[in-house]
Amino acid sequence: MGKIILTGDRPTGKLHLGHYVGSLKRRVELQNSGEYEKIFIMIADAQALTDNADNPEKVRQNIIEVALDYLSVGLDPTKSTLFIQSQIQELCELSFYYMNLVTVSRLQRNPTVKNEIIMRNFEASIPVGFFTYPISQAADITLFKATTVPVGEDQLPMIEQTKEIVHKFNSVYAPVLVEPDVLLPDNNACKRLPGTDGKAKMSKSLGNCIYLSDSADEVKKKVMSMYTDPEHLQVSDPGHIEGNTVFTYLDAFSRPEHFERYLPDYANLDELKAHYTRGGLGDVKVKKFLNNVLQEELEPIRQRRAEYEKDIPEIYNILKRGCDAAREVGAQTLSEVKSAMKINYFDDAELIKAQSEKYAK
Repeated sequence: MGKIILTGDRPTGKLHLGHYVGSLKRRVELQNSGEYEKIFIMIADAQALTDNADNPEKVRQNIIEVALDYLSVGLDPTKSTLFIQSQIQELCELSFYYMNLVTVSRLQRNPTVKNEIIMRNFEASIPVGFFTYPISQAADITLFKATTVPVGEDQLPMIEQTKEIVHKFNSVYAPVLVEPDVLLPDNNACKRLPGTDGKAKMSKSLGNCIYLSDSADEVKKKVMSMYTDPEHLQVSDPGHIEGNTVFTYLDAFSRPEHFERYLPDYANLDELKAHYTRGGLGDVKVKKFLNNVLQEELEPIRQRRAEYEKDIPEIYNILKRGCDAAREVGAQTLSEVKSAMKINYFDDAELIKAQSEKYAK
């Protein structure tokens, strides 16, 4: 069996630069690398409903937003299978079987789940669907027999739990499931891109995101108001790079050729950092450079999105074809799972024959 990727996003809003550097850009590179036999990219609407059950319209409306973002960054439906989670019924059934292999105490110890519960103020009343999120994610990964799962560091506990479920299932029943490997971002700055306000994570609720679909003017406005070094009050003051959001973004996005085009006074980012650190370099100049870098990165994405927006029915057709393809693969895996669990009653000719002989006596 060749290498298979499974990855995806919850449709709770438009995708932003954090998604782009953390996963989307890498997905396009992996898609075009030729190293993977299959690539499944899921719009995780069912998981989004675990904490948006009272607002299904929010999830419904964002399906198209996420699909447009996928296509605009360069994900190709002829190379990658783009599908909607809720349309693959096999995922729900597989999750149900996995629930018997995981204890409540194990879920409670999952660091990702604990952090998300606190972030969403679920301490007093945790929806069961949200609590069992790691089980659902394990079903997503294993239904497609993914060998590789590109994730951020915050998702490592979830993948560890998937591996535990795979090991338990294969030990109890039969070696049907595939244990996935993790693929982390190769750029440290991409592992956790902060919000424009310097907060640890981009968040729609915090209003600190730069969206892939933002106009050039919106991007510039957000960059120019970005958090830098609060102690860098005068141009002559020495500046700090650590914790400076502008430089974190430059770590993630700038390349040597950007300096040739937009800031020829410096050969590379190290020279720019050195000048800022010793003083004599203003934040406005650095922000203008970052704006140019981001505009160059985002303009092709904006243009592709504008083209895709002209034919929305075709976007839904792309997703439907992807769902059909994903369901076909999932049905095969689920058939193997049910056979291993001995609940494939109507397909088990030996069972029927043996019981026929038993009761014929």
